[in-house]
Amino acid sequence: MERKNSKEIIDIEKLPDHVVIEIFIRTGVSDWTQISCVKKQWASLFRTECFWQAALSHIYPFTNPSQTLPGPIPPGLAKRRFMALHISEQIFGCDPDIQVDEIVGHGYLFLKEQLQLSIMPPHSGILHGTMIADQFIGCGKSRDVAHELASRVWLAVLDNLEENHHTFCLLKRLAQEGDQVFLPYPYTRSIKVQWRVFEKLFTDFRDCFNHEVDYYDMLACAKSRFQPIPSAWLGY
Repeated sequence: MERKNSKEIIDIEKLPDHVVIEIFIRTGVSDWTQISCVKKQWASLFRTECFWQAALSHIYPFTNPSQTLPGPIPPGLAKRRFMALHISEQIFGCDPDIQVDEIVGHGYLFLKEQLQLSIMPPHSGILHGTMIADQFIGCGKSRDVAHELASRVWLAVLDNLEENHHTFCLLKRLAQEGDQVFLPYPYTRSIKVQWRVFEKLFTDFRDCFNHEVDYYDMLACAKSRFQPIPSAWLGY
């Protein structure tokens, strides 16, 4: 069996890169990381534009790799576009409007990257969602629908931030600044987003508070915005 497996690997090595790429894109996306760890040559294929263009064409055949998108957030190269579509599919679920599907993913990637740059939130022009909402408005969505989609992007990003001290500090800052960061309707459904910020602080990050004063200050901040607050948020 070992000899047979060894022979199969040698045979694969003889294949030209474009054939290997066609084989790889037909495996599960979840397997790509493991495949790229087998050989340096294979890892390098996953870094090429050719691989991601082939993956786009095979897995998302409805897309045009050279298509430009409306709005201020650029689509990027083939890998970026593939990631945006995959995120839309995995996190938000498929939507009949394919173009909006891709833009949801781009908005998610853009906002998550901005939030992870530092513990200091970027300029509010980025945070309150108008840049993301402009993408949907550019596709012909109404203002209400566009800003509802922008808020969905916010909620998904908050749910998928890594659970570490950096994120804890970021959530505290967002909670303290409140409407200074999340401008009110129609820019985002800010109440939904602010609620999620406090919910994560008092559940997922409860143990990160250094002392009771810090916790009760944040709890007072929550009470000033929401009444009543859930019992799950209580009990430092």
